[in-house]
Amino acid sequence: MRLYTPAEAAEKFGISRRSLIRYEEEGLIKPIRTPGGQRRYPESELLRLYGLEAVTERVGNRAGLYSRVSTRKQADAGNLERQTRRLKEYAQAAGYEIVGVYEEIASGLNENRRQLRKLLRAVIGGKIDIVLVEYKDRLARFGYAYLELLCASRGARIETIEEKASEDENEELVKDLISVIASFSARLYGRRGGRKAKRELEEHLRGEDNDTGCSNQAN
Repeated sequence: MRLYTPAEAAEKFGISRRSLIRYEEEGLIKPIRTPGGQRRYPESELLRLYGLEAVTERVGNRAGLYSRVSTRKQADAGNLERQTRRLKEYAQAAGYEIVGVYEEIASGLNENRRQLRKLLRAVIGGKIDIVLVEYKDRLARFGYAYLELLCASRGARIETIEEKASEDENEELVKDLISVIASFSARLYGRRGGRKAKRELEEHLRGEDNDTGCSNQAN
């Protein structure tokens, strides 16, 4: 069963977002809520509005769940476990068949993630129809479009359960950006220059956080 965001439903079925909400209030359509409270509309519900029936054959419903956090500290705090639980709840609500769960502790910049490679091999082998992740960045910071293309070439698709990143995700992004800057600085000015650039950037960001905190307190 395919799930659509309000924007996707509006584009494919010609139903405005306002109409979708009205149909929901009138009991004509029942969306699925993501863990973050966002609406997802089952294709069967949208087709029913037009007096059509969805194909009930369970082809294309095999889901591979990919969860990732950047540090062991995040995993120990339960972030990885909660992320996987949210994916499972979403998959079950959508009627997907969970055929694999892939959990990883690694940076989104790391190109040698064992579980991600295992997931992609399953996609290439035709064992997975849906790659289910929390946010796009859980799969990769850069090169996400190539992963989409790879999945599409094997008849699979990537589906995200949330559109907005959490505070933890934004914090991970900042750390990854610092790592990128440090890496380029090291290439330009040597290893010592890279460490210096990373230290100065971290100090600058901490200073901005402190200034923001002072401003908030003053207000």
